[in-house]
Amino acid sequence: MHTLRNPKDCQDILVRLQCICPDTPRGWGRMSAPQMICHLRDGFLGVMGDVPMSQPSGFSWWRLTKPFAIYAPVEWPQGVPTRPEFDQLAGTARSPAEFTADVQGLLDAIERFSAQPRAFAFRPHPLFGVLSEREWMIWGYRHADHHLRQFGN
Repeated sequence: MHTLRNPKDCQDILVRLQCICPDTPRGWGRMSAPQMICHLRDGFLGVMGDVPMSQPSGFSWWRLTKPFAIYAPVEWPQGVPTRPEFDQLAGTARSPAEFTADVQGLLDAIERFSAQPRAFAFRPHPLFGVLSEREWMIWGYRHADHHLRQFGN
């Protein structure tokens, strides 16, 4: 199981991110490479409490999929909707600015997300709810890996 807690896995994600260029073509979906970088950055910052992140009210079927989404040895499916505040195409997420600075912001967010000791408490995931430390580190790897694969990386 890949996890950002494993230094080799974390380094893998960081190296792959640095291979993304502003014009890297996507293999699926509608986000551009700069939008994907901002989507990932804001996802990490949201669960660390640095950017606003809404929680759905009421019962969520997504909570039942948490064990599968976190632990199943299959790639995440394409086209799963995201929260409005992280949706680069809805005009509600922070837009890309300068690509190099956005990438550095993402790298910094991943470093802070996976660092020990931690200076923040994770907020509940908007779909899966409360995650353990181990689940967060797996989620972080899987979310980044999913979008890097989207861009052939």
